[in-house]
Amino acid sequence: MTVIDKPHLTREHVLSLLTGMIRIRKFEDKCAELYQQEKIRGFLHLYDGEEAIAAGVIPVLGTDDKIVATYREHGQALARGVPMTEVMAEMYGKAEGSSGGRGGSMHIFDAATNFYGGNAIVGGGLPLAVGIALADHMRGQTHVTACFFGDGATAEGEFHESMNLAALWGLPVLFVCENNGYAMGTAIGRYDSDTDIHEKAAAYGMESRVVDGMDVVAVEAAARTAIRHIRETGKPVFLECKTYRFRPHSMFDAQLYRTKEEIETWRKRGPIVQFQSWLLKNGLLHQEDVDRIEREIDDEIAEAVAFAEAGTWEPEADLLKHTMAEPLPDPEPTPPSGETVETTYREAVKQGIRDALLRDDRVFLMGEDVGAYGGCYAVSKGLMAEFGEDRIRDTPLSESGFTGAGIGAAAAGMRPIVEVMTVNFSLLALDQILNTAATVRHMSGGQFGVPVVIRMATGAGKQLAAQHSHSLEGWFAHIPGLKVLAPATLEDARGMLWTALEDPDPVLIFENVMLYNRTGQLDTNAGPVDISKAAVRRQGDDVTLITYGGSLYKTLEAAEELAKEGIGAEVIDLRVLRPLDDATIMASVGRTRRAVIVDEGWKSGSLSAEIAARIHEQAFWQMDAPVGRVCSAEVPIPYPAHLEQAAIPQVPQIVAAAKATLGRS
Repeated sequence: MTVIDKPHLTREHVLSLLTGMIRIRKFEDKCAELYQQEKIRGFLHLYDGEEAIAAGVIPVLGTDDKIVATYREHGQALARGVPMTEVMAEMYGKAEGSSGGRGGSMHIFDAATNFYGGNAIVGGGLPLAVGIALADHMRGQTHVTACFFGDGATAEGEFHESMNLAALWGLPVLFVCENNGYAMGTAIGRYDSDTDIHEKAAAYGMESRVVDGMDVVAVEAAARTAIRHIRETGKPVFLECKTYRFRPHSMFDAQLYRTKEEIETWRKRGPIVQFQSWLLKNGLLHQEDVDRIEREIDDEIAEAVAFAEAGTWEPEADLLKHTMAEPLPDPEPTPPSGETVETTYREAVKQGIRDALLRDDRVFLMGEDVGAYGGCYAVSKGLMAEFGEDRIRDTPLSESGFTGAGIGAAAAGMRPIVEVMTVNFSLLALDQILNTAATVRHMSGGQFGVPVVIRMATGAGKQLAAQHSHSLEGWFAHIPGLKVLAPATLEDARGMLWTALEDPDPVLIFENVMLYNRTGQLDTNAGPVDISKAAVRRQGDDVTLITYGGSLYKTLEAAEELAKEGIGAEVIDLRVLRPLDDATIMASVGRTRRAVIVDEGWKSGSLSAEIAARIHEQAFWQMDAPVGRVCSAEVPIPYPAHLEQAAIPQVPQIVAAAKATLGRS
């Protein structure tokens, strides 16, 4: 990038640049005033001093380009063309806000302008932007995704994971680092061993430049050059814009970490002061032009405040709105062909993935070792040869980065299947799953959905010791905004994926490691399976055994043992851990009047505790005995085989627990 695209400084153009910056500054001054009046609440992070970056970069983008912002995004939203009335109403939390009042100051979304929202998680938007750009890249489109973030984000692992993915895959991302010198209240020299941030990006082999972020003309010239480069090559560019925020990190900040003299020194070279003084000195503008600009902006702000003041509060009856999309109807059962084939659970999952790839060009699989290696559990073996490296996409060992990229690609219209090798690795991606996938629909007021499917292996039994033997499904089932599945049968292993990929919300699928080698007969015409209901796998009248995933077959075996003693055990396969199918559970326990829950999670705070509580809340007066539970021992899963088996639910324990509800020893 040796050629610099210099803007043509016509009178009209300089008016536009100055107006853009003053508009942001005055809007935020008013927000600070309203915050002190307690009309705007929560955290309020102001852009004061950084206006040249939004005003210089965003107008250069096209309407089909996308923007991912930070929690200091008011200026970026205004520069993008999000109506000021709607931004102000969102600050108030009113229903007329850009996000329906659901996001507030840190989460301004606007689908109409391809503004993919502010993000309160430092660095959290970086993988999202990579995924949005990946979607455009896979569709062969030349759109640019601009991602704004502060210098503090460059210390996060997600920064490095995102830089690597964007450079590795050649993605059209414009990374804009707004280096204001402080990560909250810590100066950059105190938290970073290398304060030349642009060199971090250059280390990943991408074009990287540093620019004076207080000079709007320099910022715009750099942005034009960068965007032209991205459109021509499809590859990312990094801009480090050196700037300064004049106000505190947020309105709660007492600014004890810097002096007033430091702030005043920077204010003298602020972007508006510099540019306006230069324009007046050189006769490109006159004071009456500045006065007119300020009057017009003051009028616009007054209108925005009046709009917000007159806005309405969303009724409490709508509290749960936009947590999930309206549920799709269950798929029609596929008529059996009458012919079956013997197969494994592993192969059923693989054929489900293969069917999806054939059926929908938007579907792709991504994750560690899913391609050339064929997957840690050989689920995707052979798929890269059939579908190519673009759709069977090997990733670095960067769970947060590639999971976030999958989330971004889904938000941009693709249908990714993200494979996280094992459930314990998902904790590295929990930030993206919890703070982005599960919340985007809600915080955007329903404007954006995240139809991503995230698969992972779970459970113990293979002597992998404490770090690779977790059953954490219950943790994820705690999170609103997600659907959580645990297929145990061949039909579910193949067919639930089909339905999950058509769902407008994020779906997590947990595949128990002890099921992959399980064989059985699968109808050759097996199709989509509903993801909303539990299944009664065995009928009985004396006790209800409730379980899921890898414990299903142990529970069925226990039911056989109980039958030998004349005890009729009904077995419910939950299949869907969120949302739980209360109706099926309560119908069964209402008839048997006794229940035992079998859960490979630890008992304390487990999914079994939630189910037991629901039974007590909804069917207590129908019960003849307390709810029993068979869970994993409260110990990290041991390595020796005999101790591992002792730590997780087994048939004798299930039988004993069922008998206990009947008063039998």
